[in-house]
Amino acid sequence: MPDLEIFIGGRSFTVSCQPGEEHFLRGASAMLDTEAQPLVAQMGRLPEARMLLMAGLMLADKTAAVEDEIRVLKAKLAELEGRPQPEREKLEVPVVPPGLRETLAEIAARAEALAASVEEKVA
Repeated sequence: MPDLEIFIGGRSFTVSCQPGEEHFLRGASAMLDTEAQPLVAQMGRLPEARMLLMAGLMLADKTAAVEDEIRVLKAKLAELEGRPQPEREKLEVPVVPPGLRETLAEIAARAEALAASVEEKVA
């Protein structure tokens, strides 16, 4: 088991952990230190047990608030998932009448002929 030296509230602690779990221990100790630092700054030198207890309680309070928020969000998610799916909107695509392409081609041909006729008169 590896031994790690961690720092909480400006104090050093040697703690053992399972191999490969060192980063979890460092992360947890950093969270605890984040809570302990303001306590030490406000109250000065606290007994070790009191500092750790208060920092742990502050961290537990934050955890409880996050758990409450998760519970509310899960309830909202369950409600949304329980709603029936809305009916899909039907889109109607207009169909091009069969003779329209020929009519447009004929109009284009007439316009080109008319343009050619005007060009001849102008020139």
